[in-house]
Amino acid sequence: MKKQCSHMFGGLFAAVLAAISLPVSGLAQSADVPMPDVAEIPAGWFFQGSDGVERQYAYQIDEQVYGHDVSRRNRWYDVEVDKWRIYLPDYFIMKTAVTNDQYAAFIRDTGRDAPDISEEDWESLGLIYGYDATRPFAWKNGEPPRGKGNHPVVLVSWRDAQDYARWLSEKTGMKWRLPEEIYWEKAVRGPDGIFYPWGNIYDPLQLNSADRGPFDTVPVGQFEPGPYGLYDGAGQVFEWTATSSQAGYRIVKGGSWDDRGCGVCRPAARHGRPEHMQHILIGFRLMYE
Repeated sequence: MKKQCSHMFGGLFAAVLAAISLPVSGLAQSADVPMPDVAEIPAGWFFQGSDGVERQYAYQIDEQVYGHDVSRRNRWYDVEVDKWRIYLPDYFIMKTAVTNDQYAAFIRDTGRDAPDISEEDWESLGLIYGYDATRPFAWKNGEPPRGKGNHPVVLVSWRDAQDYARWLSEKTGMKWRLPEEIYWEKAVRGPDGIFYPWGNIYDPLQLNSADRGPFDTVPVGQFEPGPYGLYDGAGQVFEWTATSSQAGYRIVKGGSWDDRGCGVCRPAARHGRPEHMQHILIGFRLMYE
């Protein structure tokens, strides 16, 4: 009898342990919903934002590469949150940006339009790229670009990301959402306020940026993770957050494969973009508490 009870208790303990460990090691895979790996961000204090030393460093490395001071004259980094220390509760966040394959399950299940943009809508954004630059990222017949299933999804607006979060919540019973800027920043840079996920010195070997190519998205998770196990928190694609910068605009973070320098790839850097914008440089990841 004791032996039987021991087996029963052992099985129950294993089941409970598995349930507790589930969010950290990755959620159960579903045939219909490709589930993301997530990292647990522990409760505690962290430094958000930047100070004058960090901003000057960002301007200087931009100037060294570009040979001009456009970022300084436009005061790109002066709009960053002044460095401060704040306590956040624990939460879970995707280790990578949502991929094309993950987003494809959403498209198939809901029947909504796949990521693409018309030439008229693209031109209305007033961006430096011509419309032809969007074609390698546009989906065809409801399917992602060939060979890019494990690349981050782009050409998705902030509203698209919100809809994906609602859909994933319904499918999993968990309350997924876009992270506020402060949650995104802690998850990417860690608690100590370092300039980049790897330290205080910019290293083009640590991220996907235009400093070394390939001038395109790459499969997620190709570079070393940050302090909490997140990948591509610097470079690869900008990521939507829940934080508003002004009416109809949301903060994007992280820099992209198109950026050089790379002052803009620091987790403290921030830019406001229209909620309706579909851009080849912007994707997203989600969190839950």
